This record gives sequence, C-alpha cells and structure tokens, in this order.
Amino acid sequence: MARNGNNRIVVPEARQALNQMKLEIANELGLTDYESMDKGELTSRQNGYVGGYMTKRLVEYAERTMSNNK
Repeated sequence: MARNGNNRIVVPEARQALNQMKLEIANELGLTDYESMDKGELTSRQNGYVGGYMTKRLVEYAERTMSNNK
C-alpha cells in the first residue's frame, strides 16, 4: 500500500489482515501475483478497483458489526 499523509494504517495490528484482503481482492479481479507485480504497469482503473473493493468490504464489515452491537 502506498504511504502518504492520507493513506496510513491507524491500527498497525491490522496490517497483515489488510494486505491479505488486498491480495484476495486482486486475485478475484484476475490480477494474479499482485504482490510482486509492478503496480506502475497496471492501469489506474485496475489499481482503483482493488482499493475500491477493499473499501466496500470494510464498510460492509463495519455495518454488520455495528448492527449486531445494538
């Protein structure tokens, strides 16, 4: 994951799980061997899909968690 002021892991203990999620999503999108791939060779759309689907899944997880904790 790129690291800049707006893109940092707030909970460092989650780093491994987030990386695993990223690789699973990339694989589902047909980007096999994503971890060793040169991301600069991918289109903006391909890279954006990985991040977008990660965000979607994290939001779904948070919604499920919040709805179960009423």
